[in-house]
Amino acid sequence: MARIPGPPPLDGLKRRIEQSRLSRNAQQKGHFVRETYQLERNAARLKAREWFETWPKAAYWTEVESWRPLEGDRIEFTMRRLPSAD
Repeated sequence: MARIPGPPPLDGLKRRIEQSRLSRNAQQKGHFVRETYQLERNAARLKAREWFETWPKAAYWTEVESWRPLEGDRIEFTMRRLPSAD
């Protein structure tokens, strides 16, 4: 009687996925620092200005990476900068 094999074990695949995630996280440490906010429109402008004053664009590549309007005149936005100026 021939035996029908079951699905292959997934331990090796799970281990490779975990190693890939750890490696990716280690590589991202040297990349941009990001913070996401959800603020009222005027507070959002002040927060963005604060970032540009604290981390000047020329040295830290500071920018508003993305933004979108929310209900109630609120803005969700992500600020991005380099972790340090070289």
